[in-house]
Amino acid sequence: MELICICCPLGCRVTIEKTADGFAVSGNTCPRGKDYAISELTAPVRMVTSSVPVVGSADKTVSLKTDKPIAKELIFKALDTLKGVVASAPVKEGDIIVENILGTGVNFVATREIEKI
Repeated sequence: MELICICCPLGCRVTIEKTADGFAVSGNTCPRGKDYAISELTAPVRMVTSSVPVVGSADKTVSLKTDKPIAKELIFKALDTLKGVVASAPVKEGDIIVENILGTGVNFVATREIEKI
């Protein structure tokens, strides 16, 4: 299987094959490429970004991201946890908006500051 590594801007073309001893990875220019390829084959994860409405501010929304990667198959369920969530100003960058998404220990956190009016 061939992948494009997304760990850094180089975008190495990485080839990974299952072997009797584990995995054979080639094409990566750093160790992160090997780890990425194995993770993509065995348990892919992604950072998730979104936004929710905010009240008490001139800003209408606050952008969010997960504070750690979450299993790829949970992305849409994680986004569903944001339905009906409304943040209240003031919001500080890094504030937890939704805690422990789906029992994973991963949180949705604010990515910027929102001032209160």
